[in-house]
This record gives sequence, C-alpha cells and structure tokens, in this order.
Amino acid sequence: TPQPRPSEANGSASIVIKTTICGLGYVGAVSCGCQAQDGYRDIGVDQNATQIEIIKNGKTPIIFVKIGELFESAVAAGLLSAVTDAATAVAESDISLICVGTPSQKNGSLDLRYVSSVCRELGSELAKKSGRHIVVLRSTTLPGTMRETVIPALEESSGMVAGRDFGLCNNPEFLREGTAVYDYFNPPKIVIGELQDGDGDVLADIYNGLDAPLIRASVETAEMVKYVDNVWHALKVSFANEIGNICSELRLDGQEVMNIFCQDEKLNLSPYYLRPGFAYGGSCLPKDLRALNYKATQLDVETPVLRSISASNDLQVKRGIDLVQEAGSKNIGVLGFSFKSGTDDLRESPVINLIEFLLGKGCDLRIYDKNVNISRLVGANRDYILKVIPHIAEIMVDSVDAILEASDTIVVGNGSAEFADIATRVRPEQTIVDLVGVAKPEKPMPNYVGIGW
Repeated sequence: TPQPRPSEANGSASIVIKTTICGLGYVGAVSCGCQAQDGYRDIGVDQNATQIEIIKNGKTPIIFVKIGELFESAVAAGLLSAVTDAATAVAESDISLICVGTPSQKNGSLDLRYVSSVCRELGSELAKKSGRHIVVLRSTTLPGTMRETVIPALEESSGMVAGRDFGLCNNPEFLREGTAVYDYFNPPKIVIGELQDGDGDVLADIYNGLDAPLIRASVETAEMVKYVDNVWHALKVSFANEIGNICSELRLDGQEVMNIFCQDEKLNLSPYYLRPGFAYGGSCLPKDLRALNYKATQLDVETPVLRSISASNDLQVKRGIDLVQEAGSKNIGVLGFSFKSGTDDLRESPVINLIEFLLGKGCDLRIYDKNVNISRLVGANRDYILKVIPHIAEIMVDSVDAILEASDTIVVGNGSAEFADIATRVRPEQTIVDLVGVAKPEKPMPNYVGIGW
C-alpha cells in the first residue's frame, strides 16, 4: 500500500486540499480512497443512502484489491466522509470531482442525465459560495460534452461564468478494473484538460508526487484521449485474437507468436506508426497484408479487423486527394513522392496514387524528390513506376524552388527534412497540403492544411 504524502493528518503540512467527489461508483470510490491515503480530505456524495452508510462505517461500496483497507484507514483518520447532499460538501471543499456514470444508450450515444444533474446541483451550491471553486469532470464523455452539456448546466444553475467565476477541468481516469488502486498510484500519464490556463493548478497538486508525466491540454483534447486509449485497447485485443485464430489453424501457438511480437519495443510497441498522417505503402506492408488475408481465406478464418486495414488505407488516400482538390487549383506541386523520405522506393507509394489520380483529372503537375532519379531506378521499382506513370520524367523538376515558383497548391508527400521550412517560403496565395506533418508551422496559418491535425 502506498504511503501518504505530508499533510495535516500527520502534522507535516499547513494546507490540505479538500475535495468533493460526486458519484461513489467505480471511479469515485477509488478516487476517494486513494486521495485520502495521500492525506487529502474527501467528502463523497452519492444519492444512494445505503452506500453512504457503508462508507460511514469504514467499509467500501465496491470490491477491488486494497480498496477496503484504504477506506477503513481513511474514515478512521477523519479524512473521508460521505453525504447524500452536495450542499455541505461543496461549501467545505476547494474542488469537486464529477465521477458519475455515462452509460450507453441503444444507439451508442452516451446517457448524460447524471452528468447534467450533478452539474446543476453543483452550480446551485457554487452560487452560494465565496472564493474560487474548481469543477472537474472525471466521467468518460465524448469531445464537446464539456462545452455543450457541462458548462451550460453549471452556468445556468449558478448564474456564474465558467473560467471567470469558477475553474473547470477535464481529468480522464486510466484505471483498470481489479487493479484500480495500483493504477491510481502508478498511472501511465496524468491528463488535465483546462478551460483556461491555471484552472488545473489545484488538481495538479493532488497528483503531486505520482511518478507519471503530467500533461495539460484543452478540455476537448483531454476528453478525446480516454476514447483513443480504450478503442486502441479494443483494437489490440481483436488484432491479437485474429492472429491467434490464424495461428491455431496453422497448428501454431498464437500466444508464443504474440509474445515474440511484444518483445519488439522499438517498432511494435512504440510510438512508431502511431502518428496521424498519410496512407501506408512500400514493398512490404501492402503485400504482406494481402498475403496474410489470403491465407486466412484459405483456412476459412474470418479476419474482419485485418481485412478492414486495406480499406481504411484506401480511404486515407482519398482523404488526401480531397484535401488537394478542395484547395481549388489544378496547378499543383508535389514535394516528396517516394514511399518514405531517404529512399527511392516508389512501389505502392500512396503519393504515387495521388499523383496518378490528379493527372487523370487533367491537373498541371510538377513533382520533386531529391532521392528519385528515373535513370538510376532498377528492377521492380523501375517497372512499377513506369507502368503506373509512364511519363513521370516529364513532370519531374530538380529543386524545391521550382515547385514553389510554379505551383498554387503545394503537397508535402513525405517527411524529408528539406521540407520543414516550406510554410515560411510560400506566398500568401499558395496553399500547403501537408500529408505527413513535417511542414507544420509553429502558429496556425490560413493557407496551411494538415491531413489529421
């Protein structure tokens, strides 16, 4: 069990943050027990009177490893209490955490009635309180919920203005069922979405001392992060299961295969390939994906996740094409068209697909890539490009400047470092369509378009 940090409880600090925690289910109860263990004073609020009595008796309303002893010690030390009415709790606290449920409805949307109800109740109490109070949403909600549901409910019931009269944050939790106490004290990251700078200061202090990166962002980004995490985990499970099913039909041990896969922390379990950008291509990924799906078909193994990868990739190529066409000019220059910067490999390069489409639409194209010299291409690489774009040499130029001088729309197709300053070199009437992010300007530009940012 983690040791508490210095607090008034042991006489080694003069100030203790007092927290109201609304909703004493899975997330709220873990927050109560763990924050009290860290020496903070928590007041739990829940309309379920039975749960309140359980907590008052030093017991836990949920069952997780370690949570029972945390509740027992916190109540005995006077660091945890529980009520059914938020009035006293808000009046005596500095910060309120909303931890109520957001269950799914039949159409997949979230039921936000509990969030709205708590916000209205908190707003009514904020109106009676002197001093700045911080409201934090920990419940899992889609991007936009803070501005479309939480803020209106709080402002209407309080008569106050969010950000001016009270602080507002989004603080997603990353707690696994069964290991939630361990996860609280050993988080992968701490994300605080702030309505405005400074709103998250008190919340950040609660997590002071935990060994994890503290990330402060917009409320919308914080809302989105939790969904990205959970959908990624779901994708990993489904991916591993489909690989396991193929292995099983091949009389292979799928767990052994995936154990070997997971030992690669440089590429497989890493940030690589997890950055939004253009479609994949090259001589390996498309070919190997097709081959594995073909083998699965031979084995009568259904692989909907694996089969959807190619379709998703095709849609990303289409998205890139749409962005170029939306720029409104047929006078287009492409910077970098090899599969990846630093190589002359053109096989199944998605930028080649984009170029081929635009040529078919009658666009006036010029393309540049310092690594590509048609006279030096050999073998399958040369055969591929001459088959797809037979007259490619006629549209190639020999410098970035030549592209900038002749084109209205500048497409950045790969991550070559020589394209990093393009945003500072274009004319105001030119548009940059960046498919990889290498040319992303430091400040927003009206004539810069990124494919996923």
